[in-house]
Amino acid sequence: MIRIVYEWRVKPEHITEFREAWKQTTNSIHESVEGARGSFLLQAVEDPSKILTIARWDSVKHWQAFWQSENPLEMMRMRALGERISVTAYDEFADYTV
Repeated sequence: MIRIVYEWRVKPEHITEFREAWKQTTNSIHESVEGARGSFLLQAVEDPSKILTIARWDSVKHWQAFWQSENPLEMMRMRALGERISVTAYDEFADYTV
């Protein structure tokens, strides 16, 4: 398993719409893309315009296959509402969350 951490900058007036776009996007990807395991969304307490979305994938290969195009259709609405600052892939060593 891998986790992909996307850092976003979202203007305050777009936060609610961005959250809804993320929800629809992550559900669509999880239901239709091989290897996608869903994601969760975090918002910084001290800087609400900073948002992290953390996706779980079966493998780097599955994630890279999804990103064959520069801007997958599923991600367009999120990118229209926020600026993606960074993307970092991490191997998942352990997960003790319930």
